[in-house]
Amino acid sequence: MNMSSTLDKLMNGRWRRNGRDSELKMATGAVPASFTGLKNRDHHGLGFAKCPEFVKVSNLQNKRVKFHRTKVTVIRNSQNPGPETAELEPASAGSPLLVPRQKYCESVHKTVRRKTRTVMVGNVALGSEHPIRVQTMTTTDTKDVAATVEQVMRIADQGADIVRITVQGKKEADACFEIKNSLVQKNYNIPLVADIHFAPPIALRVSECFDKIRVNPGNFADRRAQFETLEYTEDDYQKELEHIEQVFTPLVEKCKKYGRAMRIGTNHGSLSDRIMSYYGDSPRGMVESAFEYARICRKLDFHNFVFSMKASNPVIMVQAYRLLVAEMNVLGWDYPLHLGVTEAGEGEDGRMKSAIGIGTLLMDGLGDTIRVSLTEAPEEEIDPCRRLANLGMRAAELQQGVEPFEEKNRRYFDFQRRTGQLPVQKEGEEVDYRGVLHRDGSVLMSVSLDQLKEPELLYKSLAAKLVIGMPFKDLATVDSILLRELPPADDKDARLALKRLIDVSMGVITPLSEQLTKPLPYAMVLATLKELSSGAHNLLPEGTRLVVSVRGDESREELEILKGVDATMILHNLPYAEKKTSRVHAARRLFEYLSENSLDFPVIHHIEFPSKIHRDDLVIGAGTNAGGLLVDGLGDGILLEAPDQDFEFLRNTSFNLLQGCRMRNTKTEYVSCPSCGRTLFDLQEISAQIREKTSHLPGVSIAIMGCIVNGPGEMADADFGYVGGAPGKIDLYVGKTVVKRGIAMEHATDALIQLIKDHDRWVDPPAEE
Repeated sequence: MNMSSTLDKLMNGRWRRNGRDSELKMATGAVPASFTGLKNRDHHGLGFAKCPEFVKVSNLQNKRVKFHRTKVTVIRNSQNPGPETAELEPASAGSPLLVPRQKYCESVHKTVRRKTRTVMVGNVALGSEHPIRVQTMTTTDTKDVAATVEQVMRIADQGADIVRITVQGKKEADACFEIKNSLVQKNYNIPLVADIHFAPPIALRVSECFDKIRVNPGNFADRRAQFETLEYTEDDYQKELEHIEQVFTPLVEKCKKYGRAMRIGTNHGSLSDRIMSYYGDSPRGMVESAFEYARICRKLDFHNFVFSMKASNPVIMVQAYRLLVAEMNVLGWDYPLHLGVTEAGEGEDGRMKSAIGIGTLLMDGLGDTIRVSLTEAPEEEIDPCRRLANLGMRAAELQQGVEPFEEKNRRYFDFQRRTGQLPVQKEGEEVDYRGVLHRDGSVLMSVSLDQLKEPELLYKSLAAKLVIGMPFKDLATVDSILLRELPPADDKDARLALKRLIDVSMGVITPLSEQLTKPLPYAMVLATLKELSSGAHNLLPEGTRLVVSVRGDESREELEILKGVDATMILHNLPYAEKKTSRVHAARRLFEYLSENSLDFPVIHHIEFPSKIHRDDLVIGAGTNAGGLLVDGLGDGILLEAPDQDFEFLRNTSFNLLQGCRMRNTKTEYVSCPSCGRTLFDLQEISAQIREKTSHLPGVSIAIMGCIVNGPGEMADADFGYVGGAPGKIDLYVGKTVVKRGIAMEHATDALIQLIKDHDRWVDPPAEE
């Protein structure tokens, strides 16, 4: 059992079962005997009793360990050479999760690529000394050799480095030999990866011809999860580990013999009942599940493998990879990482979720190969994948960052949102400023003078409801607007349009110079730190609301001015053209300063993109540079500007970003698999059909899955599931429970809608105005 995972349970005085905490009367338990010494930094006196396989640990003084004060140092781990000591501490104040004190990345103030060993996948090298590799997965029936070969060739022609193919049975395994031979004859030497679930004998067979085997620790040797709470003794647990070793060892030995690579790929949705009973459905369980298999590989002196920690929720995915690397650092392991957000979906949604998860980790210097999982043709994944890889490589090569700073307040293992103080109404104010920001995350938009010429079109573009031409805020209405140039004082129509927005508590922000020369009643004034230090804002009427623009890389002396300012919000804005300075690290430094000084201003991530930027680059840039902060709970909203991009596209991208970071929910959430050879229906067509009829249900999450190979846990985030059960037949789920089986496909979408209605989650689509 993993050292720090075991201590996580012991030292907290808790034992996790299916995500629930069970108090132990005494902090007792077991750790492997190879850990020859433990000491508690608070000197509570840990007792030891040696037995053949385990060292018993008990706290001799306290009936319950106060986990928020517990810090454990492990002295020497004889089986896993690495750092001499490993300290554990709560992930955050009051958290039951103990994590290594060692950082999960090379640097907290700049992007430095994590050093790894090189893993060979056929003729392609993975690791920190090589480019970030891009890959995808075929969607054809693997038994259809000609179709699969054609698709692999198209993927290779698009620039992919590696291709994965599903191999679910003997017929598919036999076809793999033909696929490989046919590709070689056509001079295509792209490495092929076999995707294996539930089938150890099939893995053994296909390892004779493919370059890499992907195994899912949740279902390779364990049965499919039944989501049962199981009670285990240490002997029971050990027997299951011995069973895994017995089943897995032949594959490891065969991979060694043929020089194959392996990916130990954990999925959040397909953890075994045993893992979930011990660790909960959690990032900790994901890491421990993978480590069980990695220890077997290491025992057999096999090191040509990589890890992955995939989830459909980018927040969970990021936490799992960080915890994995922190634990590897403790153990002295240096295996490469395959990054991906599973079941990301299609279009901008899928690209945004992938950018949030993958981009966040790339900016931390983590990741050696990536896949952007989209419900689209696999060759369509390569371009956004390559754009993400290039972004990560560029950041690491330039070592983008800021001046070193000490980071004490960011919580990167367990999500805790830093919530800025929302505006409160002040005595004497004649308009309501409480709506200029939203508690779940705000969307701000930049508006031009031209847009003010047609007020009703402007109101609609801001997603406001219109009643007799008057705007009212709705669920997904923009919260505030930035107006870089005010209309002339005599432009009564434009000023009336702005007054109507202000009357419904939409903030109007304008630069200090504009407000001083063409004052707009009740506007909020945007000022830089330099302008504030000059005192120019003192020329404004008393009580004027201030919005402060901050880069984040200013000197501490420059930032000191924030202590004397009553700001309604801060816009974090680092010019996009900056080469060496990292937006993510500059923002982290800013948030650290704010926390140190107990300044609780709301912070909006303001990104100004250049003209003619590709849409995918905009989505990926926003997901990485703003999403990478929001997944750590840092930030209260988003303001995206791009001079030649469609206004509606920018608004939708902003709301997609907040929803992808699990903040503001303004539309139906879809967990949609990218399709593969196991898929039992046309996933793209059915997905589009379901979205067309259900996209107006904010707060509802629907999983659209081509099959159930990873178990219903793959739909962990979903309220309802539409799953291929057999050719032409659909099973419907509520949560993880199947409620209807074998529905004919032509009736399945209507049956799904009826199921949503039966659970009182349906509303009729809004009528067109």
